[in-house]
Amino acid sequence: MALILGRKLGEKIFIQDQQGNEMEIEIVKAKSGSHLRLSIEAPKEFNIIRGELKEGNSST
Repeated sequence: MALILGRKLGEKIFIQDQQGNEMEIEIVKAKSGSHLRLSIEAPKEFNIIRGELKEGNSST
């Protein structure tokens, strides 16, 4: 199951695990169309990996 959210420029999303570790995701730039710029703040225990790298796709 996926959670799909609409966010506006400057709004944030917080992801928290059961131990209380927290990841903060903020919309920092949005253009009309399909491009967003995100800021992700997370403890070093979280691995943040772009989807195309995780899936083995080298295109950007």
